[in-house]
Amino acid sequence: MDLSAINPLVLVASLMVAATPILLAAIGELVVEKAGVLNLGVEGMMITGAICGFATAVETGSPLLGFLAAFAGGAALSLVFGVLTQVFLSNQVATGLALTLFGLGLSSLMGQGYTGIKPPPTARIEIPVLADLPVVGRILFQHDWVVYASLLLVAGVWAFLRYTRAGLVLRAVGESHDAAHALGYKVVRIRILAILFGGACAGLGGAYISLVRVPQWTDGMTSGAGWIALAIVVFASWKAPRVLLGAYLFGGVAVLQLNLQAAGIAIPVEYLSMAPYLITILVLVIMSADRSRAALNAPASLGRSFHASS
Repeated sequence: MDLSAINPLVLVASLMVAATPILLAAIGELVVEKAGVLNLGVEGMMITGAICGFATAVETGSPLLGFLAAFAGGAALSLVFGVLTQVFLSNQVATGLALTLFGLGLSSLMGQGYTGIKPPPTARIEIPVLADLPVVGRILFQHDWVVYASLLLVAGVWAFLRYTRAGLVLRAVGESHDAAHALGYKVVRIRILAILFGGACAGLGGAYISLVRVPQWTDGMTSGAGWIALAIVVFASWKAPRVLLGAYLFGGVAVLQLNLQAAGIAIPVEYLSMAPYLITILVLVIMSADRSRAALNAPASLGRSFHASS
């Protein structure tokens, strides 16, 4: 075992890359749940975004077009969920689980013929002057644009929910859809827009995995990232800054276990691979131990169907 082989600078920089797909999916799901909708299909939307982005980038040679295709693919799949749950009033939990299964099957079908192919590289952005700073320059200012976009997205969602009228309306719909409807707000329309945003973010997160973090295509390559994103929203108590903290915590654990494997630590590889998921479960157990605090920030109408005549 040689722990000196672990470079702290590379470790922290890798943490940001590992956390980005989960952060994108989690911040999208936060908006969905703030609107009172529980979408368990995040994993399916992520894997759909992963193959849509990968296939488009390979065929066009443009990673940017790949991310746009992933954005559209995730949103399109989420629209199916939105129509079924908000128009036809299907059960949100069952529909979300079905969406995940459908996404996994669809991505496997679409991914035939792309195994073993390398996508075009996503260029890094080295911020002038800042990128040359000792220590922090390498950690913070030499990443691809998606890493920075994810951080801006967290800040934007936080500001949107906290300071804008539209954010207040969305939160009102999540707290009491009947009261919001009585005030004249279009509950179904607002929720579908939130669902589309969440699906688009999940699609981007999936594309980041297939185009940047693991630049290749394999079936099921999201490996439960969507479920982790769902757990992080609960861990964050439905607050955007805490979503960032939770995503980076998971990213750090995931990267650390890979570095420990490379250092030859005398722990079975299976145990190290389980570590990120065990940490997530532990965090959720700790959070749920104080149910009053966990319930304090949960949208009151979360998971409840709305009908205008109810």
